[in-house]
Amino acid sequence: MPQISVPSEVGKTLYLLAKISGAKRILEIGALGGYSTIWLARALPRTGKVVSLEISQKHADFAKENIEKAGLSSLVTYQVGNARESLEQLIRQGEKFDFFFIDADKPSYIYYLEKAIELANPGAIITADNLLQSGRIFDEEDQGPSPQTIRKFNRQIATDPRLESILLTIGDGLGVCRVKEK
Repeated sequence: MPQISVPSEVGKTLYLLAKISGAKRILEIGALGGYSTIWLARALPRTGKVVSLEISQKHADFAKENIEKAGLSSLVTYQVGNARESLEQLIRQGEKFDFFFIDADKPSYIYYLEKAIELANPGAIITADNLLQSGRIFDEEDQGPSPQTIRKFNRQIATDPRLESILLTIGDGLGVCRVKEK
């Protein structure tokens, strides 16, 4: 298991944001070991649901074990496979969510943001991790796919008229956006 879970201050922030927003349905893109899933599920009412998308069956199985140990199994569902395909399926099914956490492959962040907006209830919160890329976003000579995409992502959330956004400098940078009501 890669050592790339969110730090505890990001987990607690996700919990508080989900709790304060009154989220009942949460979509997580990228589960890894389930650490962020636990924080998100703890913020839900008993009738709430976290749908977590994870590409790796091995990681999803490990995350399920952790969720079970935390006593939160009834609140969490995992969909294993390509997140792009899972998002398209959720859209076709007419699903809607109140809260999103994006923490998967960085080159797909802009795509994930667009799909989150499409799946969002009015006033939904969209969060995204690793928006500082360990400082790589400030080095314009670093043209790797992750920092390049994250620079574009950060510009988009700052200027997108559909969103109200802020970049928190906790962990490796946590973006917090609110989808404006239409």
